[in-house]
Amino acid sequence: MREAGVLRVGTEGVYAPFSYHDPATGELVGYDVDVARAIGDKLGVPVEFVETPWDSIFAALEANRFDIVANEVTINPERQAKYDLSQPYSVGEGVIVTRADDDSIKSLADVKGKTAAENATSNWSEIARKAGANVESVEGFTQAITLLNQGRVDVVINDSIAVYAYLAETGDTSVKIAGTVGEKSEQGLAARKNSGYLPELNGALDELRADGTLTGISQKYLKADATGTSQTSAAPGSAQEAPQVRSASQLVIDNLWPLAKAALTMTIPLTIISFIVGLIIALAVALARLSSNLVLSNVARFYISIIRGTPLLVQLFIVFFALPEFGVKIDPFPAAVIAFSLNVGGYAAEIIRSAIQSIPKGQWEAAETIGLNYVGALRRIILPQAARVAVPPLSNTLISLVKDTSLASTILVTELLRQAQIVAAPTFEFFALYGTAAVYYWVICLVLSFGQSRVEHRLERYVAR
Repeated sequence: MREAGVLRVGTEGVYAPFSYHDPATGELVGYDVDVARAIGDKLGVPVEFVETPWDSIFAALEANRFDIVANEVTINPERQAKYDLSQPYSVGEGVIVTRADDDSIKSLADVKGKTAAENATSNWSEIARKAGANVESVEGFTQAITLLNQGRVDVVINDSIAVYAYLAETGDTSVKIAGTVGEKSEQGLAARKNSGYLPELNGALDELRADGTLTGISQKYLKADATGTSQTSAAPGSAQEAPQVRSASQLVIDNLWPLAKAALTMTIPLTIISFIVGLIIALAVALARLSSNLVLSNVARFYISIIRGTPLLVQLFIVFFALPEFGVKIDPFPAAVIAFSLNVGGYAAEIIRSAIQSIPKGQWEAAETIGLNYVGALRRIILPQAARVAVPPLSNTLISLVKDTSLASTILVTELLRQAQIVAAPTFEFFALYGTAAVYYWVICLVLSFGQSRVEHRLERYVAR
């Protein structure tokens, strides 16, 4: 790791208080973030953070997007068999969280038949499922506790560290710890199997534990010593005064520009570039479909079938996470452009093909009589008329693409929705931030709809009389 000269760390960035963005400064902070930075200091290497949704964080690790995961990775036999896991740097126990007025759940046996909100790939999800609960998958603890508060689920099982920190941070009296699951949880750093990083990581953690750095970081974010050196836990609401909380309206006002910046620098460019490249692909595929060459026609049919028959999210994951297994590693933004362009190409190809076929054969014959070859007839006669037919459905494809760019957050692109998630995670103001993001998407789509009507009006001049 010292030889590499940098420590690349994968973390969520939306998992308060372990990995989140400070609402006041926007800086990436948290218990796991500070632990990773302290390890980098001990090793004498700079730390680079790569923010990744939890559900795809191990796929990104295996694709060599970063060196280690610092995101409260619970140590269990299954993960130890597949990854290098460091010694624990935080220790807690599983607790059962219910609404304060719910006395029907007091132990793990009582969750049978109840609905639990859990991250799909966490060990708590497996515990809840084995206990007979109906598990609803969420992205993380913040979403789970929100669903519990809203009465959409009955229970949340999670680590006591996260729960105590949440209760101390928010002062929320609408939920309570109803019991424990009788299982201790130890969290460590995860690296690829046989990475060779464990000696350095464990050595750095030993030093941080010995000099009190780990305990200090734990007290700062968790208001308790959760490092395993002391098993005292802070009671909810004790230890420190809760920080001042901004109102939802003030939070929205403060983040109007960060959200707009994400839209201007990521969402809109991603949409425009992908759509233009996708149209080029679509035109080529449409012409191949119309070709009398059976090989070309069948290849085009197969491409369209693959694109239309598989989810866009799967296509994104294949480009970003699967291709590195074959030595093809693409950065997040270009990977998103490739996936979205291929997707647009598959759908728009059929729109363009049908638009070309809607032009009367007489137009082709007229082009021949004035001496135009195939390419000339397409460029001067057919495509201008076909464009008028294709513009409305292609515009719908463009508007859908604007909204589909939100999926790029799953492959490390910090676009509009991801920025809203970053701001909402430590504040729990999901409606305000997601509502603001929705307004931005709506405005972008309104502008595109206006542009569509103008383009349609201009293309009227190509109508055959």
